Amino acid sequence: MNLKDELPLDHHLATVYRYGAGLCGLILLAFAGLGFADALSPLDTAGDTIAGMSTNIALSVISTVVGLALLAGAVIGGNFASVLNMTVGALFVLSGFAHIFVLDRSANILDFGMSNVIFSFVMGLVIATFGMYGRVSSKLSHDNPYWRRRHPEQAARERAKATGASRAALEQHRP
Repeated sequence: MNLKDELPLDHHLATVYRYGAGLCGLILLAFAGLGFADALSPLDTAGDTIAGMSTNIALSVISTVVGLALLAGAVIGGNFASVLNMTVGALFVLSGFAHIFVLDRSANILDFGMSNVIFSFVMGLVIATFGMYGRVSSKLSHDNPYWRRRHPEQAARERAKATGASRAALEQHRP
């Protein structure tokens, strides 16, 4: 199975993957920019807040890298953007769980607070939802490439039926 072959380049789902990656990437870059503008020290855990969340330069750098990766996914689009969104979304959720356990401990080098954990969960779910849109559902339409991949026999029957109907229509209009 080759992911490039699963989704046609002009499929409408590619737009959802692109916009989702781009939007979330811009949000992360805005947060990182605000963190850099505050000129915090790299691993400062003094509790400075930006947009209601605690931050430091290390968290701003990570946010910049992930934001740029999502913007690159938005530019590339297609299945790459979808897989990137699902992966980054899962990593955000895992980061939220990991940081719950280090709150108020010396291992909290990114200075996560509870608001950061909640943001990590929410942002992870939003990014993953953009990546899974049109791929994960029990009610996919029959023109969806993921449905056709999961139901090859029925897709072949429908394709043959459509091809036969179009041939019959062409032969009917011949003089």
